[in-house]
Amino acid sequence: MKKLSVVLLVLMMVAVFSPLAFAEVTGADSGSASNVKAMAAIGAMLGIGIAALGTGIGQGIGLSKACEGVARNPGASGKVMVILIIGLGMIESLCLYAFLLSLGLLKNQNLFF
Repeated sequence: MKKLSVVLLVLMMVAVFSPLAFAEVTGADSGSASNVKAMAAIGAMLGIGIAALGTGIGQGIGLSKACEGVARNPGASGKVMVILIIGLGMIESLCLYAFLLSLGLLKNQNLFF
């Protein structure tokens, strides 16, 4: 599993940085604005994707532990659900912050709005 993750990471880096390696500049500063915009868009997409992955894993673990707690002690289901809802809200807020940061990144590069 570790070898597969390293291979996927290397392939992702090749895909992300290959436009920089094969870029052709014909004039002074020709196309640099489009490269910056493209990298900003790729960074925003990667940021949202990683944030969604992390929050999905965090919410899944939290929900499974809450289900285990209710299965062990059904009388405490009300307290567990309140804590679960608050925890899920905090976890989801991290994804929303990443979304807002990526929108800000796109706004600074005039790619959005």
